[in-house]
Amino acid sequence: MTGRQRSGFIAGAAAGVALFARWVGEGGPTIVVLHGGPGASHDYLRPQFDALACGRTLLYYDQRGGGKSQPPPSVPLGWKDHVADLVMIVAGQGLAPATLLGFSWGGLLALLFALEHPGLVSRLALVAPAPTYPEARRQYDAEFGARQAAPAIAQARAALSRSRLRERDPDAFWRRAFELSVAGYFKDPARARRLTPFRVSARAKHAVWGSLRGTDLRERLPSVSAETLILHGRYDPVPLSASEALASRLPNARLVVFEDSGHALYAEETERFATVLDGFLPKEP
Repeated sequence: MTGRQRSGFIAGAAAGVALFARWVGEGGPTIVVLHGGPGASHDYLRPQFDALACGRTLLYYDQRGGGKSQPPPSVPLGWKDHVADLVMIVAGQGLAPATLLGFSWGGLLALLFALEHPGLVSRLALVAPAPTYPEARRQYDAEFGARQAAPAIAQARAALSRSRLRERDPDAFWRRAFELSVAGYFKDPARARRLTPFRVSARAKHAVWGSLRGTDLRERLPSVSAETLILHGRYDPVPLSASEALASRLPNARLVVFEDSGHALYAEETERFATVLDGFLPKEP
């Protein structure tokens, strides 16, 4: 049950930055949803995340440089700029202290926000959060690269290239190419078809990761006092140890491991995902 929807633009923290936002749900507490990427849009979290819009409202937005939030080329896209945009949203929408629900890079963004502005956060829900230290990031890169280079994926790519599907049905071709590009995130690559397709802005992606190069947040994590729930898929290319490090350092954190999922656990174990988060996120009685 998702209820009413509306959309519009919210001013970002810099001149010329307009953030496309979508509200899903009717009444209740507002939860700010942070998509991954970086450089993606909020669309690929739907429809599965929409299941949480019962007794609460979900506020999705496309982060600067992704989706419909396209600033001028001169506007910076580093992590501090994303945090500043989130401050504008939380303050401008009257949400402080806010509940943040972040997936992948969005989970890391939620943590960066909590570290920089602890008084603006009440609760964090981190779904398959991106690593907070370089070693785990390197482990993820190596594991995902190995999965994408697996013979079955290579053979499927070759078969798609030979199929002439691009000429016969461009949309179907792009959908299949997308599935193969994200197959390594899943326990079962066939489940990639459950994910809403999306595109990533290379500029935004490189800008964010470049601004975070070498960053290790582990020593700062104990300062985040917000109640935190961390969800991690057993077969995520992001090492489980990265989320275990979060859970051990955040004073009020709990880690839940999804045993039949990879990175996109919300698309692989949707029912459990919705049940666990529904019990954690604030809602109308």
